[in-house]
Amino acid sequence: MQIKTLGNAALLAAVLMACGKDRLQTSESGLKYQLHEQNEDARKAKIGDILTLHLALKNSKDSVLRDTHKEGAPLQLMLQVPPFKGAFEEGLAMLAKGDSATFYVKADSLFARANQPFPPGITKGSDIVFNVKLLDVQNEQEFQKAQTQARDKQKGIDDKAIGDFLAKNGQAGKAQKTANGVYYVVTQPGAGAKPNRGDNVKVHYTGKLMNGKVFDSSIGNQQTGGQPLQFQVGTGMVIPGWDEGILQLTKGSKATLYIPSGMAYGAQGAPPTIPANSPLVFDVELVDISKGQAPAMPGMPQGGPAAGGR
Repeated sequence: MQIKTLGNAALLAAVLMACGKDRLQTSESGLKYQLHEQNEDARKAKIGDILTLHLALKNSKDSVLRDTHKEGAPLQLMLQVPPFKGAFEEGLAMLAKGDSATFYVKADSLFARANQPFPPGITKGSDIVFNVKLLDVQNEQEFQKAQTQARDKQKGIDDKAIGDFLAKNGQAGKAQKTANGVYYVVTQPGAGAKPNRGDNVKVHYTGKLMNGKVFDSSIGNQQTGGQPLQFQVGTGMVIPGWDEGILQLTKGSKATLYIPSGMAYGAQGAPPTIPANSPLVFDVELVDISKGQAPAMPGMPQGGPAAGGR
């Protein structure tokens, strides 16, 4: 009889949990949400934690605005205090590791808070839909330790991939390697001097993935008028692999840089053109070197060697 009672109690609990699953609910602040998966015993997110999650962002017409599943890497962010009532951060604070949910955030509240106009596809009075799968919850120390371990592991993977690529293409004997793992092959020696950190340089380039797909080039680039990229070398204006590689070259030289992902766009990549953890290949020409004040950085299409992708 006791067993039967326990069985009924367990059945009742299961029924109650099932009733709450996927049901549209509204918090006291007005945030509408649906909880799809709940892990009662898992670690719950709290303010200051680093969250790793997959996110599909949609407008009220179910058009996808962003989907990290297709970007090749989850999103990582620090959980902040909700900036307004019914904010996305309030929803994240409901979740534990392994949970999934959908949150409906009022577009008016979101963009009024950010003091920004409504972007295309978002209309006044509509909801923005956040479909979330929370993969991990870490404090800052745990996150930093995991990042270091992941970078060290990926560094070995990239080095082998670049080494194999060079060997396959008959470049292994010609390639030189910098202290941070950037390989370079000089294809046309220059006659000038090497740049120093802080020098202004002009560089023509074509950037490719290791499968040969071109993602950006200064040659024929309408945004820059086909002009070479101008930047102050060694100052972080471009990805670290560019700084390190260009410093090895002389004025007028042409070379190919093989840049490990940790010296390029890392675990986040530069969606949609550069996947996560992608070593990159750049054919470059060091057109000019000059001293003095750094020139203004021209606009770069997403995926180029801008430092913001690190």
